[in-house]
Amino acid sequence: MGIDPGLTRCGVGIVDVAPDRTARLVHVGVIRSASDSPIGERLATIARGIRAALAEHRPEVLAVERVFAQQNLPSVMGTAQASGVALMLAAEHGIATAMHTPSEVKAAVTGYGSADKAQVQHMVARVLRLDELPQPADAADALALALCHAWRGAPALPAPGAPGAPNPGQPALTPAQRAWAEAEQRSRRAPARR
Repeated sequence: MGIDPGLTRCGVGIVDVAPDRTARLVHVGVIRSASDSPIGERLATIARGIRAALAEHRPEVLAVERVFAQQNLPSVMGTAQASGVALMLAAEHGIATAMHTPSEVKAAVTGYGSADKAQVQHMVARVLRLDELPQPADAADALALALCHAWRGAPALPAPGAPGAPNPGQPALTPAQRAWAEAEQRSRRAPARR
């Protein structure tokens, strides 16, 4: 289950991913709260929506977009508050959680960490074999988070013939998965900034 946190629109996407890395859409939606409502009511609305999806679909893991610093402090605060609601509900349901940055998610789904929203929507639709693009973008982002986390566990494959190389019948990484794994390896080697 992927959650694209937000106070006005909180995307919820659930996918089933097979061992061969093919994916199937289970659920997608957007939880909306009125911008003129008190913050407590808005968070309660988001909680009700996430709680209903958890109860109906019983996901194994919940992945949330990692909040990052930006200039718009009110937007960051709302995103962080919605993230906290999702993480708390997952803990109450005994569901494992993970957090991924927007760049990780974009790289996992499109092969490019700076992809725009339209590229993410198109690739999510392609991967899930959807007839239409997931709308709005928050819904596509939630599905992309779910796919990113499901694929994240797939390690980069060694070259054919190298120790640990897969058997010929074992599925290979998609180009997007390979690009994501390479980006993750580069980020681990990069010096930490403080």
